[in-house]
Amino acid sequence: MKPFFATATVCLLLIFPAASLAQTRTRRRPPPRRRAPAAASRLDQTKVNAARLQLAEMNKAMTRFAYLYGRLAKDLELTAAQAESADVTARTKAGLVENIRAMGDRLDKLEAQFRFTSGLERPYRTLAGVSRQAETAAQQVGANRFDQAGQTLLAITVTLTDALTEL
Repeated sequence: MKPFFATATVCLLLIFPAASLAQTRTRRRPPPRRRAPAAASRLDQTKVNAARLQLAEMNKAMTRFAYLYGRLAKDLELTAAQAESADVTARTKAGLVENIRAMGDRLDKLEAQFRFTSGLERPYRTLAGVSRQAETAAQQVGANRFDQAGQTLLAITVTLTDALTEL
């Protein structure tokens, strides 16, 4: 009888392994707690937000300027053909060149800020050269190439928008 019970026990253990009787659930650890961001990362985020706002403001100003430029350029092209309005045309064109250069100075300051602020390297690569484009637009206006200058100003606006989307 003893061999029968021993054989039956062995068969039962083979049919129903001990592992299936063991606990099947694994012990789970609670998810790690998230730590509050360090003060340095908060400061960096504040700098990025400030840069984002400045870039958005510059983009708005450039868009308004491009709109006004289009109207002025159209008027300049029409009055340039008239001989009696040469003085007015020259003063308007000089004022326009001066305003484009002032916008270029603002772009140069923005470009420098992005260049020397940590965390803004990627959008700086997009912004690099926009102040030179503004100078090119001023030269184009000086040479009475108003349409090309307008296209250059629009290209600056597109560049500012691209940099804004990268932030």
